[in-house]
Amino acid sequence: MSEPDLKPLIVIGGGGHASVLIDILRVQKREILAVICPDDLSQRSVFNGILHLSKDEDVLNYPPDSVRLVNGIGVLPRSNVKKKLNQYYLSLGYQFETVISEQAWISNEAVIETGAQVFAGAIIQTGAKISAHTIINSKALIEHDSVIGKYNHVAPNATICGQVETSENVYVGASSTLIQNIKLDKNVVVGAGAVVTKNVLEGRTCYPYRTKTQCNGIGKRQE
Repeated sequence: MSEPDLKPLIVIGGGGHASVLIDILRVQKREILAVICPDDLSQRSVFNGILHLSKDEDVLNYPPDSVRLVNGIGVLPRSNVKKKLNQYYLSLGYQFETVISEQAWISNEAVIETGAQVFAGAIIQTGAKISAHTIINSKALIEHDSVIGKYNHVAPNATICGQVETSENVYVGASSTLIQNIKLDKNVVVGAGAVVTKNVLEGRTCYPYRTKTQCNGIGKRQE
C-alpha cells in the first residue's frame, strides 16, 4: 500500500474553529505553510510560528498541485460562506484536506469523504457516511448506516441515531438528538437540545420546547 499524499497545508480562517483544526494538525505533525486571516492572531498561541497572510488571494501564490487547503471558517446555520469559499478554490484546481482527530473513533466500515472534518471524541459507527466538507464536531455521535450530507455541521454532543439521512447544508445543534430512520431536507436547522422524531422538510427549524420539539416554517430559506 502506498503512503498517503501528505502535502503541506494552508489554513483559511483564524478564529476558534481554525485554532482547533491547527491543534489537531500539529499533533499529527503536519506541515502548515500559512494561515490566511485578515485579523490579528496574536491572542491565540496555537498560531505561533505559522506564517500569517491577510488576504484570500494570497493562496494563489501557492500552485494548486503543491498544497492542500483546510477551511477553518466556523459555520453558522444556513450560512453559505464556507461552501462559496470552497467552490471558488475548487474551481481553480485546489483540493481540501480531510482532517480527522486522533481522538475520534471511526469504524473501518464508515466512509469519510474529502474535505470532511472530524473532531476529538466523535464516534462514527459502521456503515455511516460523512459527505464532503461536513464537520462532525467534538463528541458528536453518528450511529450505524446514517448518511450525513455535504456541508453539514453536527455540533458538539449531538446524537444522530441509526439510518438517519440528511441533505445538504443541514445544521444539527449541540446536544440535540435525531431518532432513527428519519430524513432532514436541505437547509434544515436543528436547535441546540432539540429532539427530532419525524422527517423535516426543506428550510425548516426545529426548536426545543420543554419536553418536546416544535418543527415549523420559521427560518425557511429565502431565495
